Amino acid sequence: MRILTSEQMREADRRTIHEIGIPGLVLMENAGRQIVSAMEAHIEGLSSGSVAVLAGRGNNGGDGFVVARTLAQRGVDVGVFLFASVADVSGDARTNLNILGQLGIPVVEIANAQAWELHSGEVFAADIIVDAIFGTGLRDPLSGLLETVAGDVNASDRPVVAVDVPSGLSADSAEPPGPFIEATLTVTLAAPKLPLVMPPAEAGCGDLVIADIGIPRDVIDEIEGPSLALLTREEMRALVEPRSQDSHKGDYGRVLIVAGSVGKSGAAFLAGLAALRSGAGTVTIATPRSVAPTIAAMAPELMTLPLDETPEGTIDFTAIDEVLAFPADIIAVGPGLGRAPGTSAFVHALVERSATSLVIDADALNAFGDDPDRLTGRDGVDIIITPHPGEFSRLVGMSIDDVQRNRLDLARDVAARHKVTVVLKGHRTVIATPEGAAWLNLTGNPGMATAGSGDVLTGMLAAWAAQLLDGEAAARLGVYLHGLAGDLAEADESDVSMIASDIIAHLGDAVAELTARKKRT
Repeated sequence: MRILTSEQMREADRRTIHEIGIPGLVLMENAGRQIVSAMEAHIEGLSSGSVAVLAGRGNNGGDGFVVARTLAQRGVDVGVFLFASVADVSGDARTNLNILGQLGIPVVEIANAQAWELHSGEVFAADIIVDAIFGTGLRDPLSGLLETVAGDVNASDRPVVAVDVPSGLSADSAEPPGPFIEATLTVTLAAPKLPLVMPPAEAGCGDLVIADIGIPRDVIDEIEGPSLALLTREEMRALVEPRSQDSHKGDYGRVLIVAGSVGKSGAAFLAGLAALRSGAGTVTIATPRSVAPTIAAMAPELMTLPLDETPEGTIDFTAIDEVLAFPADIIAVGPGLGRAPGTSAFVHALVERSATSLVIDADALNAFGDDPDRLTGRDGVDIIITPHPGEFSRLVGMSIDDVQRNRLDLARDVAARHKVTVVLKGHRTVIATPEGAAWLNLTGNPGMATAGSGDVLTGMLAAWAAQLLDGEAAARLGVYLHGLAGDLAEADESDVSMIASDIIAHLGDAVAELTARKKRT
């Protein structure tokens, strides 16, 4: 599901109206009716309550006029408060404003602070407020009267339904440009917009409904410009094909996970078990010789490849040839690896010499902190990196706060410059490819902020890369299922009590839910 900028949304409207031939008045009618349907589904007692529609003079206000008319025709007590003069309203919005007059639905002009002071009591006497002042066309931060309105609405205890985008937010940025009206429910039109799905703005947007107003999907998909999309269940489901009755383990990939060190065998185990639970045919843990027996005892399904180790109990550089010679479809490296100089040299050589695609995480990423230019993809070798914000900050030489404020742009930049697929973990994990495509993931919860959760993701990505033989698709599917399994685990354990192994325990349920196939018990 593509996320559109304000310019892309205008172009989608233009093509639909002028090339497809669907009149703007029809799109506005569809928008208003879809908003009312969303209100009926999400707000209890709507039919017996009262609604105040705050409207601007543009098309967002026009959508609000349709909302008001539709609610009134269903017996709801509605008042409209126009933050402009009637003479300022034109086009399709004026047509719908005129209809309100013909139906006797009251419209109050709020032209200044005095008018707001006089009529704000009527607004807050309503049970529900609809914010239809600004949509995606906002250019400047709210100020003056509208800044006051936003503050007053936010201070009230009334539920707020935002039309398209809460007034005061820019459709092109997740950073609020200034004060904005905070919504309980946002009904966005045709496609999601960035502030509705990325922090910090998303926290003020409430529940999100994406309304189909009649713009053809092909029009949205073909709009030129940066490609950013949400991971959807339908898209992810298509990547998981049913297994043939006569299949065997060789059909589902050979995963090698280079991980673990003395005192950190658990990270290797979690990655390995997650890979098995994600469907890999075979999983081998390459680990320091002294650690291998511990991992072998943890799960009989995991094979081990004991490697030369440093005095610190980490993998030594001398193990590189043995790892490169191992027959694997994908190599994951990093969980619990440690940071000894010999280990970092091993990681550098693996990235520079491997003919097998790689998933790079944790300490393997930290090995490039002093020389990030060495972390570069090569033709024929997919590389997926999975940093959390701290690891990413070391790669880009920025503070964690700066990384968090610019997650999408930075992920895209690193993916393009280093020719790798970036999985920037955290709330709303970002996936970015060297070609400029990017996705946001909506699954997952705060309970996943626990030790070992990232190791689980590493194993999952490796397993799906081995099965799909497509690093980009594996990144999308693995991230989505990781979050979905976390959501199922949270339902059972709560976000406070959840641990990484709970995510693994729910991977089967996540796949079953995604594919709508019942998991055998």
